Amino acid sequence: MSIHGTLKTMNVSDLLQFLEAGRKTGTLKIARGAIVKKIYLEGGAIVGSNSNDPKELLGQILLHYGKIGEDQLQSSLEIQRQSGGKLGLILVERGFVTSDDVLYALRTRTLEVIYDLFIWEEAEFEFFDNEPVPADLIRIKVDATAVIMDGIYRLDEWSRFRQVIPSDRTIFELNSGWTKSLHESKEIREVLYHVEKRMTVAEIAYNMHTSLFHACALLFDLVEKDAIKVGGEATAEVPADLSGLNLPQSVDDLLQLARDEMKDNSVDNALAIIHSALDREPNNAEAQCLCEQVENRYVRQVFQNGLSRKSVPKLLASLEQLEHERLGPQEGFIISRINGEWDIASILSVCPFREADCVRMIKKLIENGIVGV
Repeated sequence: MSIHGTLKTMNVSDLLQFLEAGRKTGTLKIARGAIVKKIYLEGGAIVGSNSNDPKELLGQILLHYGKIGEDQLQSSLEIQRQSGGKLGLILVERGFVTSDDVLYALRTRTLEVIYDLFIWEEAEFEFFDNEPVPADLIRIKVDATAVIMDGIYRLDEWSRFRQVIPSDRTIFELNSGWTKSLHESKEIREVLYHVEKRMTVAEIAYNMHTSLFHACALLFDLVEKDAIKVGGEATAEVPADLSGLNLPQSVDDLLQLARDEMKDNSVDNALAIIHSALDREPNNAEAQCLCEQVENRYVRQVFQNGLSRKSVPKLLASLEQLEHERLGPQEGFIISRINGEWDIASILSVCPFREADCVRMIKKLIENGIVGV
């Protein structure tokens, strides 16, 4: 037996309470657009999670807590690609972290995967009753009631944050006396460094390898202490121009058009059309599946047409020129990792967003003459 619905008809809090009260064992799957999260339960207790959101991967959690550096993550992921195996075990075997570090990060990731769901306004869910947990899952028992209480608290906090920080494009300015906050913690010093660089909230979250919620919490606290102030919003990214494609209105027709573009080998157009479909219906399962297929084909095509994972990109534009470019927070993150030494594979391994998005942005930066290889 399975239950399914949307978060508008049954929120995350009610869902977890229902599953805990019924001492359910199985998998709760929640999907929004291309992001899919799974929560594993045994006897009503949460024992693990899985997410295809790159910022919630184990490596990103360890980066955030300073347990590893980006170079250590990159080299360990290279080993994983060549020989397989679990990333946590590879990091332990190489002496970068301890087993306790990995278990702590896995527990933290499980909680972050769930907490993020509390601020999702729309998503579809399905519970697969009595579905066994993955055989290789490292179990970490988490009390559902405690998670629900913390999740509700975070939802209230998120509403407070949004009254001061209206969007992910918000930028800040340092107030006089901001140096007093430098002594609070290493994390606060890092936030203030990014504020001085006039990074947006999204950019700060990416560069700190943390959730948007945590970045907003740090920034909100600094605003409350009068160390920083809101300085406006960065210009929104210009969406892909699909006017020449005469897009249909229905999602079914959009998906058929995307398939037609794929047959014509116009993968770029197909990807943009699918994203347009997901913008209209974020929980459309057919669109999600097709998106993954097209993304994989897009990445293969880019690397078959001249660009190599071993190519070492170099920044061609000056800092002054970059200030006039309409770059998004993800593009800014990628540019900050271009150091003349890392190849494209290394950059992809530390980016907290989807590989297809990374490849698309690198390709765009090359085509616009901002980056060379």
